[in-house]
Amino acid sequence: MRWLALLPVGIFALLAGVFLSGLFRDNPDEIRSALVGRPAPELAVGELTGKPVLTREMLDDGEVKLVNFWASWCVPCRVEHPQIETLAETVPVYGVNHRDKPEDALAFLAELGDPYAAIGADPGRVAVDWGVTGFPETFILDGSGNVTMRYAGPITVSVMEDTILPAIAAARGD
Repeated sequence: MRWLALLPVGIFALLAGVFLSGLFRDNPDEIRSALVGRPAPELAVGELTGKPVLTREMLDDGEVKLVNFWASWCVPCRVEHPQIETLAETVPVYGVNHRDKPEDALAFLAELGDPYAAIGADPGRVAVDWGVTGFPETFILDGSGNVTMRYAGPITVSVMEDTILPAIAAARGD
């Protein structure tokens, strides 16, 4: 009977240990991805009229690249767009337009500029296969098409300089 009295104390200690371990992670804001170190998932995307269509072969072309999930209805996507354009001067950037009306996606690109080497229209399943949790979300792939990094959220200037550019350099082997 005495051990039953200790059961609540044991449960409390277990929960406290779980919570404390979360506090001491390297980056508690980071959303880990099961894709890092693995080949990028398949791309069952449609065409965005007048734009080159993103294909699997483009991901395996021997170059480091970015795959950016975005949508015209996504306010943070507007915020990060200038950084995506800057990054497109350094590496190929491929876009996956998620659950968007084609005319809205094209208007977004006409207004803000089109930094994408190719774009795929995602009716919804591609983002799920890639483990996308919100928009925008960006993946860095090495020349073999393996995911080396995932960044969830808008890429700001500081994120680009402190996180994305060093990850691109690491993927290149610099």
